[in-house]
Amino acid sequence: MSVAAFEPTPNPERAVSERTRQRISDGMSDNTRRAYDRNLTAFTAWCSSTGRSPLPCTAETVAEYVTVLCDAGRAPATVEQHIAAIRTAHRLAGYEHQPVTTAARLVLRSYRRERAQTGKRTRKAPPMVLDALRPMVEASNPDAAAGLRDRLLLVLGFALMGRRSELAALNLDDVAETADGLLVTIRMSKTDQDAVGEEVAIPRGQHADTDPVRILAAWRALLAENGITGGRLLRGVDRHGRIGESISTDGINRAVRTAALRAKVPNAEKYTAHSLRAGGATASYKAGNPVSAIAQHGRWAEKSPVVLGYIRSVDKWTSNPMNGVGL
Repeated sequence: MSVAAFEPTPNPERAVSERTRQRISDGMSDNTRRAYDRNLTAFTAWCSSTGRSPLPCTAETVAEYVTVLCDAGRAPATVEQHIAAIRTAHRLAGYEHQPVTTAARLVLRSYRRERAQTGKRTRKAPPMVLDALRPMVEASNPDAAAGLRDRLLLVLGFALMGRRSELAALNLDDVAETADGLLVTIRMSKTDQDAVGEEVAIPRGQHADTDPVRILAAWRALLAENGITGGRLLRGVDRHGRIGESISTDGINRAVRTAALRAKVPNAEKYTAHSLRAGGATASYKAGNPVSAIAQHGRWAEKSPVVLGYIRSVDKWTSNPMNGVGL
């Protein structure tokens, strides 16, 4: 993380070696570290241009910077991330106190209200319903490397309720076939930063085209034909059908959106890898599974507001107080 670029604290008792700094940085997920690096670079540049100190900084500096971000039309979630990056930079640099962000968050609250009044809403990837998933799978040619890869990505991402970072990190030996289905080892996730790891069970599918066991077997066979028996499970495929060594998280997003556009499903351009994760959770709840089991399967924190949001989206129809009224 670019915190190391800031001036170190003068107290020798608080000094750390470069190796320690690197391990502190590596303790974050790759996505978080990259996002924080971008945010801190932007914050440092702004501070330099305005004559302010980035580290340590004052509450007023954070509030003023948040106003700059809001005036630039940045999404509220992005502004939140900037605030978190600034506070994290202070913690990792050894400062006992982070800048107070009360004023900054009031600025952000006002900005949210402004956006609401002008009709702007937070953009969310729609959950992948089965009626969209099936045509997307069918439209992915199983006789082509990219099509077969897409079939596995779609079905596994949905059944695993997988984050794109988790999907991109899966190795071939992380997925084992059993009599009941697949056992998938998630070595690390957003809610398991200590990399304790977790095994997720995925039952066999009821339909051949969306059976994760069948699709995985076909993909393994294709990889073996190309001399690939280890390394990443999901891989990039170029326009000539050549299989790469891995696939990026952005590549996974593009593959999902391309599959949606190819199948011409409604709102195809809005689909992302998160649609698979949200769709798996939504479909599971519709099927009558308990929220606790869904949260555990999807590696959400207990009582996650994200999961509860998916549940509410189902309940507002199934448990609607107007049902049966007879309008």
